[in-house]
Amino acid sequence: MRLTGDIAHVNVGDELHLDRAMLMSLSPVVVETTTPWTEGVGRFEGPLARAVLDAAGADAEHVQVRALDAFEAKVPVSDFHEYDVILAIQRDGEPIAVRDLGPAFLLYPFDDHPELLNETIRFRSVWHVGTIHVP
Repeated sequence: MRLTGDIAHVNVGDELHLDRAMLMSLSPVVVETTTPWTEGVGRFEGPLARAVLDAAGADAEHVQVRALDAFEAKVPVSDFHEYDVILAIQRDGEPIAVRDLGPAFLLYPFDDHPELLNETIRFRSVWHVGTIHVP
């Protein structure tokens, strides 16, 4: 996964590239939840989205989350502070494959906050995350 734009910490040119090991080193958390796209309760694991932005030295009001297929959502950073939104990279102890919403999935804790089950948040819940751009 790549972070681009207005970031303070870079490791490849002017971007921050984070592999699975780097993401898992950012104090991953577990969110057990159902989602509109998967069956049953899943045990999703990955770093908090706010921790990823902190690792990049990003300070913004919103980010552009881009999927591998070029789908893009503008996500307010306030979401990351109000809720424990994670970049899920594992489900039920296994890496999330690209064919199963991976390699990273911007996941809101739906079961902990039923008010998140709305069209706006579903749109922001990007799967196949490839890039987070900080404008």
